[in-house]
Amino acid sequence: MRLFGKKPVLERMKTNPGSIKGLYLRQKVHLSEIVNEAKRAGLSFESIPSNEFSRLCGDVNAQGVMAKIDEYEYTPLKVMFQDALKEKKILIFVDGVTDPQNFGSMIRNLACLGGFSLVIPEHDSVCVNETVLRVACGGENYIMVSKVVNSVQGIRAAKEQGFYVAGAVADDGDELINAELKFPLAIVIGSEGKGIRPGILKHLDARLSLPMPGAKLSYNAAVAATLFCYEIKRKSGCF
Repeated sequence: MRLFGKKPVLERMKTNPGSIKGLYLRQKVHLSEIVNEAKRAGLSFESIPSNEFSRLCGDVNAQGVMAKIDEYEYTPLKVMFQDALKEKKILIFVDGVTDPQNFGSMIRNLACLGGFSLVIPEHDSVCVNETVLRVACGGENYIMVSKVVNSVQGIRAAKEQGFYVAGAVADDGDELINAELKFPLAIVIGSEGKGIRPGILKHLDARLSLPMPGAKLSYNAAVAATLFCYEIKRKSGCF
């Protein structure tokens, strides 16, 4: 895989330098912070001409920095459960989200909030690809992502481990601000167009909604996940 941009590469060098297999810097670009961190991490790099750098990166705005890295390693669901129960993290099941920009934003935002892990299905879903990593801006180094055969299977497994599973719905849900949350907790975020699929809705312990005093549209998946997670942290006394 390739990792593009100053911030994503810098965070990877700080947190997991061993995953970097090659580091390429565009000549005549001010990259002193990248160079200093590479030296600190014991990483070598190549300074290459603009035309060669453009050939390596294509049409991606890489800010003069590109790294070749190991393929993304998903966390086994069993390990994620153990970590969530021990560290009191909240699971976020992301179902039907296919936009890598949206998913990358979700990773970045939830990494900033801290205390969350993400679960995605194998099919009809975004995966952790180069676009996701670029938009996540290093957030993937601070949040676990697990991949399951399908969301229903993952939700059932979570409930067997004692997780209370609530779904984020646009209509007819209890308002999150007033809802009583039960822990350990998992939240399901559906796609922007269709929301949570009926096959998943029947497995929920609760349906929760965000207030929308303005236009009755819907928040995109990344915004919905961020607002839900922020409010959960606030209700839990984390702020």
